Amino acid sequence: MAEPPVGEPEPRRPPGAAGARRRLTIARLFGLDRSGPPPAATQSGSPLRPWTIPNAIGFTRLALIPVFLVVALSSGDGNSALAATLFAVIGWGDYADGIAARVTRQYSRLGALMDPVTDRLLVVSGAVVCWRFALLPRWALAILAARELLVLVLGRYGLRHGVELRINWPGRLAVAPVMGSFFFALAGLEDVGEVMLYVGLALAFVATGLYLRDGLRELRGAAPTASSSA
Repeated sequence: MAEPPVGEPEPRRPPGAAGARRRLTIARLFGLDRSGPPPAATQSGSPLRPWTIPNAIGFTRLALIPVFLVVALSSGDGNSALAATLFAVIGWGDYADGIAARVTRQYSRLGALMDPVTDRLLVVSGAVVCWRFALLPRWALAILAARELLVLVLGRYGLRHGVELRINWPGRLAVAPVMGSFFFALAGLEDVGEVMLYVGLALAFVATGLYLRDGLRELRGAAPTASSSA
């Protein structure tokens, strides 16, 4: 249930002392300091710039998803150390390409588009395996899938009306327990995975509620402007 990518932007500033780029602190490196607007290179209309170090990590993550599915689905019961390791590598790769982007400043439009797609494909793949072998409660997996679909629909609706869903802290925090639930289930620790799935779902629905609240506020704020300009 991955939310938007972890890579956080460095604001563009005018030349001179006041325009010096923000220092890359430990907090910024690991995505804890998320101040500043998104980098211009990731915004709509910017070149894709596929050949960057972060995108190389992203391509590898994407290529490993079908490998994970083949290994996991051919395991017999879903409990597979290799499948769990592959899942972890693909999942942690999201943080690796975010760190690489911040260190090298190789931000790109393709990376901004590819990361959330890869994350959602990984969540779907983990859910498919866990559903197939009943490693996690199927009703909870169904709710997770419904939530992902709802966020996708909300995102599309928001884009059509000029409202962008911005990642919030509950959404960021939900990623680890949801991903962890699949990892532990694949590793044979289904009870741990089940608890983590419930924690992740709770955080995910808090995040969804905040998306709805903020989106409605933006829509209400835009309505008077639209009517006054008509």
